[in-house]
Amino acid sequence: MTPALGCSGNISASWGPASPAPARTTVYVVNRGSSTVTPISTSTSRAGQAISVGRDPVAIAITSNHKTAYVVNYMSGTVTPISIATNTAGKAIKVGTNPDAIAITPDGRTAYVADAGSGTVTPISTATNTAGKPINVPSEALLIAITPDGRTAYVCVGTQPSMLVPINTATNTAGKAINAGSSWGVAITPDGKTVYAPTGSGTVVPASTATNVPGKAIEVGNGPRAIAVTPDGRAVYVANYGSASVTPIRTATNTPGAAIKTGSQPWAIAIT
Repeated sequence: MTPALGCSGNISASWGPASPAPARTTVYVVNRGSSTVTPISTSTSRAGQAISVGRDPVAIAITSNHKTAYVVNYMSGTVTPISIATNTAGKAIKVGTNPDAIAITPDGRTAYVADAGSGTVTPISTATNTAGKPINVPSEALLIAITPDGRTAYVCVGTQPSMLVPINTATNTAGKAINAGSSWGVAITPDGKTVYAPTGSGTVVPASTATNVPGKAIEVGNGPRAIAVTPDGRAVYVANYGSASVTPIRTATNTPGAAIKTGSQPWAIAIT
């Protein structure tokens, strides 16, 4: 699947085989204005009692075992764990100053929280709900995505120009920054071999996850913003905010196809 994560755009990544869905399914809606999360039962289409979290919640992620939802509270500098079995909030976890994005490893053991205010990424053990040592990155951490094998987290940092920083999840250390990326999106192919990042110059840069070396920039439209990869990994679709179009990219050759006209200022994208 290709979930969207983060505070300001689309992140697309494949998490590998989906775990079996629980018998009771709940939709969790983050309410930024009221600092709450609303659970909605899909069987009844009714909203449950709102769950209070921290100030200015902006992102949410759920563990692969369907036991816990983690809510990022931008103004509180915390993450609130929510028990899915009871829809109750646990003790807030301190993570930084202005956290704005979260991603959980496919095995569900660690949540990584990107912090725009402190320029760090904080790992959280989901077994104990405790924060580990913050990982420093060059600038404000805006978005984050994790490879299907769980070995690398890619963080979009807001330097000028923006960059992608790979984090080794085994050691929780940041590697050399890749000169690609933006605060708007990142996509990882289902085989985990390539990460794609739009740039501010009307291009998308592919990088090998094995070497973290960027390839030749791919020309797309003006202001590429959102990006998503098809489940079979054969194509990447890029929404061009400034061109009112979407550019398909063939991943086998990293060549763009003809732009597809859309409405004005395309902002987000998702693939079935």
